[in-house]
Amino acid sequence: MDGIFPYVIAAVVVLFVIVILMLVVSRKNKNGYGESASRQKPLTTKNQAQIIRDANKKLARDPHDASALASLGDVYYASKLWEKAYPIYDELSKLAVTNTTIDNFTVNLRAGVSALQLKKYPEAITLLPNAYKVNPHDFDVNYNLGLACYLNNSFDKAVPCFKKSLVIRPDAHGVYGYLAQSFYKQKHYRDSLPCFKKALDEDPSNKEVLYCMADAMTAEGMGDKALKVFMHLRADPVYGAKSSLAAGTIHARNKDNQAAIQDLEICLKHKDAEPEVRQEGMYRLAQCYIAENQMTKGLELLKEIRNANPNYKDVNTLISRYQELSQNSNLQVYLVAGQTDFIALCRKIVVELCGKQSRVKIEDINMGSVYTDIVAFVSNPRWEDTQLFRFFRTNGSTGELYLRDFHGHMKDVNSDRGFCITAGTFTEEAHKYTEGRPIDLVEKLQLTKILKAIG
Repeated sequence: MDGIFPYVIAAVVVLFVIVILMLVVSRKNKNGYGESASRQKPLTTKNQAQIIRDANKKLARDPHDASALASLGDVYYASKLWEKAYPIYDELSKLAVTNTTIDNFTVNLRAGVSALQLKKYPEAITLLPNAYKVNPHDFDVNYNLGLACYLNNSFDKAVPCFKKSLVIRPDAHGVYGYLAQSFYKQKHYRDSLPCFKKALDEDPSNKEVLYCMADAMTAEGMGDKALKVFMHLRADPVYGAKSSLAAGTIHARNKDNQAAIQDLEICLKHKDAEPEVRQEGMYRLAQCYIAENQMTKGLELLKEIRNANPNYKDVNTLISRYQELSQNSNLQVYLVAGQTDFIALCRKIVVELCGKQSRVKIEDINMGSVYTDIVAFVSNPRWEDTQLFRFFRTNGSTGELYLRDFHGHMKDVNSDRGFCITAGTFTEEAHKYTEGRPIDLVEKLQLTKILKAIG
């Protein structure tokens, strides 16, 4: 019997150690939002009722009884009765200034978490730093303070809190998402991208993170990568409209109007799209239709925008401009058609300006971003010379500087005469510059007559 006794004692000790280890492990687990499970005491309904009765009796005698308030606070906080827990812990945080028996850290942490749950963000931002002063290396304090700042739109203050939370607990779930959004909402897109990636590693199905990451990519010049994400999200009921608009914008910027039209038509199919997203989608789709010579469709959309919002961007100017183009196909080609059709029309204009009695031989065509030059050798029974024609694809006003450049180019090509043609007007200074020089200015009114004559 004496030989067995030491083994029994050893077995009891081992069992005791195992129990202690299990308790330590359980303390590492989170119990939902706000505070670690180790700080919360599980209470039965019977215990809660008794504690509330006893505490209320004490408080009836002394409303500032710290032990009674703490007991009530434990019950309400564990039950997530935030409206009841908040005033108790708020009062305890005030009493803790002079009462050293009160756990200053716990009452301020719980007061801050309760305020956060009640969307009292300024109050939470005031209370949680008191707990931070006691223990600046606590995860719950840093995380909840960051969340309070984030929800209060103080994104610059949220960033260091979330960063420190991750230093304390690198595997904490959800923190990278808030950190990424804090950078993103400050337009610190480059800083947000690696955080968005980690947030997606945690939850690949998070569509908000996916959309915001693609938007940040676009802002950082990674449009090709962002485009794939936006196209993937086009059918999403929440982010589909914005994603389709973003994809259409990128495709239009890349001059792929057919793909842009497809994206933007999908955008408008989302009936729950926000009004500003829908209007922008219609505006961009109208421009893509017009660029593809679908003038009627484009005008219909522009008029629909004007009916809903008469002052939306330059919609009134566009309607006036394209309404005229829809009635004059040659003017439409001159202003919005592709280069091939435009050059073919310019050749006809050159012939019309030279007169039907003249023979015209095109010697050179130079297409630029602002204007297109055509050099032609013109001959008829009475004379022959080299002439330079410059076409401006604009309905705005063209100034003297362009005329000076044109006159210099005339000398370079040994041109005897020059024509500057625009669908808009030339400034008064430009007209004065041509006085005494062999340059003819053709403005919108005369150009329209020539285009009608061409047929």
